[in-house]
Amino acid sequence: MRKLPEELITLLTSRELLEADIVDWIICDRGINGGFVDTYLVLTKDSLYRFAQTQNSQERVFKGYQVSNKKKKKKKHQENRSVIDIGSYTIEEIPLVQIDSMQTVNLVASGLLVVKVPEERAIAAFTNGNIGDAVKFVGTFNKLKNNELIDTPLQEELIKNACPKCGMIYPEQGRQICPKCLKKGAIFTRLLGFTKNHKLSLVLIILFMLLNSATGLVIPYFQGTVLFDQALGGTGPFAGQIVLVIAIIIGFRTLSLVFGMLFGIINARMAANIVFDLKASIFTAMQRLSLSFFQKKQTGQLMTRVNDDANELQAFFIDGIPYFVVNLMNIIGITTVLLFIDWKLTLICLLPMPFVILLIRWVFPKLWRMSWKRHKKRSSMNSIISDTVRSARIVKAFGKEKVEIDRFQKSNLSYSDAEQRFSKMSSTIFPIINMVTQIGGVLIWAFGGWRVMKGEMTFGEIMTFITYIFMLFGPIQFMNNIANWWSACMSAAQRIFEIQDAVPEIIEKDDAVKMDHLDGDITISNVSFSYEPNKPILKNVSLVAKPGQMIGVVGPSGAGKSTLVNLVSRLYEVDEGEIKLDGINVKDLSMESLRKHIGIVSQEVYVFMGTVAENIAYANPDCSLEDIIYAAKIANAHDFIESLPEGYDTMVGTGGYSLSGGEKQRISIARAILHDPKILILDEATASLDTETELQIQEALESLAKGRTTIAIAHRLSTLRNADYLYVMEHGKVVEEGTHTELMDKDGKYAGMVKKHEEALKMKEVI
Repeated sequence: MRKLPEELITLLTSRELLEADIVDWIICDRGINGGFVDTYLVLTKDSLYRFAQTQNSQERVFKGYQVSNKKKKKKKHQENRSVIDIGSYTIEEIPLVQIDSMQTVNLVASGLLVVKVPEERAIAAFTNGNIGDAVKFVGTFNKLKNNELIDTPLQEELIKNACPKCGMIYPEQGRQICPKCLKKGAIFTRLLGFTKNHKLSLVLIILFMLLNSATGLVIPYFQGTVLFDQALGGTGPFAGQIVLVIAIIIGFRTLSLVFGMLFGIINARMAANIVFDLKASIFTAMQRLSLSFFQKKQTGQLMTRVNDDANELQAFFIDGIPYFVVNLMNIIGITTVLLFIDWKLTLICLLPMPFVILLIRWVFPKLWRMSWKRHKKRSSMNSIISDTVRSARIVKAFGKEKVEIDRFQKSNLSYSDAEQRFSKMSSTIFPIINMVTQIGGVLIWAFGGWRVMKGEMTFGEIMTFITYIFMLFGPIQFMNNIANWWSACMSAAQRIFEIQDAVPEIIEKDDAVKMDHLDGDITISNVSFSYEPNKPILKNVSLVAKPGQMIGVVGPSGAGKSTLVNLVSRLYEVDEGEIKLDGINVKDLSMESLRKHIGIVSQEVYVFMGTVAENIAYANPDCSLEDIIYAAKIANAHDFIESLPEGYDTMVGTGGYSLSGGEKQRISIARAILHDPKILILDEATASLDTETELQIQEALESLAKGRTTIAIAHRLSTLRNADYLYVMEHGKVVEEGTHTELMDKDGKYAGMVKKHEEALKMKEVI
């Protein structure tokens, strides 16, 4: 059970209820009659408790609390953090014996929880963000009512849908990180963590940076005071030694240049390695995520994060952090020298600094938001490019080139507008900041020249001071522009960390069972599943397949057949019920064991860019050429492969030789043969093929299925002629089951499908 929030514990205490008494609970965030009201529903073994607020709470939206008055917002926020007032809640107890049923009702962007006691009444309302919890709550109630065993998962943290501080709805479901309240320093610190494997490079970079700054600080002194007052003025240790002074200046400049070059070379190499690690980390993180993650994301968006965002961070490590440190050291060193030379002139020089700081503080949040918007527009544009390229055949077949051009132009224009807004802000504010900064230099010329004329300073001293001032302007201007660089880099880092922090829906247990051998016994018991809460795809489905059996699953499109086999291979997690392989729940098996013993041949066949041999060997890269040819022969693919321009070495996939649907399917079957699974899943493997090709594929599938437990899904009933047992599905339920003969004798759904199939064949013969 999830961890109880403090306010609910207080409410339970008022009813003398202990946490141990709680079977399940949820929080509903809408009022039955409208508005936003928090209502807690708590299930015990005997009763349903309802704790409902009497006053509306704040509305949480994507931008935060909808409050126009900042004082009111502050007051509300303080109230939220204060001790709960039990008097502001109505408390109701309903004995379970009085409740006949409980269900959720879908509304527009919200839902209701309805109980029958004995008349139907709504007891709570919720937004779509809480519908999943509401469905689970109803499931727990039904099990409690029917005296069924209730699962007791490990305690989870309270999952909130909105930031408690600002009210902004979290952009990523299940990831409680608010971009609005996120401390940018935390991202910066985490980003620096990527340098931990490059400690030697960091030490050398810091060393050469220090030497570069130290040698650079000496030069103005020799160019000003020593050259003008001593060498040319004829006083001091360097009186008359003009050549020596010039040689010293050139020497220090050379040393500064060498140290700067060494620092730049090492830094560039380290940055490239860090970005390499970063891209590898992002790609690895994406591979561990569940299938549902990729179905919710656009291809172009993910490509933008792997490539563009990672490259954006390369600038962070090459042009950002090192030069930030260098310029910071230069500012500290030059300011120290200036204060030592003349503290009054130094303070005059720094007069504009408070205005610069205020401007940067004002512009930084705006640039951050603009950078985010620019990224979103760029991701959208990349997604359109990706979709159009991948679906080029469909675009041309329907003559929709102009439509795609218009669609791209709109996205391109939107991105251009976002880019222009960002650039306009940068191009306007930073010249202003630089101008304000340089006002200090103008003041120094005026005030310093006046002091030279009065004889309070020598010409060499003022030249030294002016040179240091101009040396100071460069680092200060870099710091002025750092808001632009910082906002872009931190936004990119935040997007990358979103992928790294994303939690897969399907997680392997720490003590997962590894099975080297599998008999192939499959038991599916009362499985229910939905892609979206309260929209079930499968409802209490049960199925049994004994080792070596071929099980056929038939039914109309949308019946849930493909979803069922995806649950067997644990591409998705069941909501209720269980799936066992050789008596072990798939949740307890390691992913490696599942993938090793289960092979899938589906209607959607993907051919990777590479040779035919590489595509077949994808399932087992260590196999020999003889193994590849053997698998191709069993899959009836050897003959057509031999006729290709370069045989097994023919390049296929993107930019390669174009294979037909039947040829791709046979390569897929050969791939499955090399995989050598104990459980074989055939998901509409011959649905889109002509009759002649279907017969060839059918022969290959029969060879593949020998000695394996097979679950075959098909619209064409001829594909299932050798099935040992059949299950007929409709609307997510198994409506009939039995052998072909038994089902024909029942004269039900299956018999009707067979008759329609035969009639269709007769019509085809007549035509």
